Amino acid sequence: MGNVRTGAPPTLDTGVLRRMRLARDAMDREWAEPLDVSAVAARAGYSRYHFVRLFHEVYGETPGAYLTRRRIERAQDLLRTANLTVTEICMQVGFTSLGTFCTRFKQQTGATPTEFRRRARSGDAAAIPGCFVLLWAGGFRERPAPGSGEAPGSGETSGSGETSGSGETPAVSKNREGRAARGVLA
Repeated sequence: MGNVRTGAPPTLDTGVLRRMRLARDAMDREWAEPLDVSAVAARAGYSRYHFVRLFHEVYGETPGAYLTRRRIERAQDLLRTANLTVTEICMQVGFTSLGTFCTRFKQQTGATPTEFRRRARSGDAAAIPGCFVLLWAGGFRERPAPGSGEAPGSGETSGSGETSGSGETPAVSKNREGRAARGVLA
């Protein structure tokens, strides 16, 4: 563990880090199942309490907090895309209490599940990262084949086959009416 007097960061050997990663991977595979910290700790070769301390030291959160965060992230995906009730999503992601799910969801996201769904499905949703816009618009710029003699940046095409004479990549976004609107990303 870390040096308490100097505040130096802990130095863990690779065996400990590998076992922590394997334990975290097992939690990721079984995220919807009830968490049995003792069983996960035993798989990693540690006592329950030593495992919790090591996990927190390596990942900055307890195993329970990690699993709750991952479950909420999966619930966010379902709220954006699935046509399920909040209760169904709550149970599907591994919570057994709707009240606990809603409380934890609001703590992590700042909104209730219903508010989150409404925002995600409205036009007020968060901006889409540029890399996704580029992919949706037809891909990134094609690079000239080696030895083709074509200079990079001259007449690139997006994956949709459209060429922008200025070397800029066309972008597609939705306007207020929900229709596709083309623009150009610099």
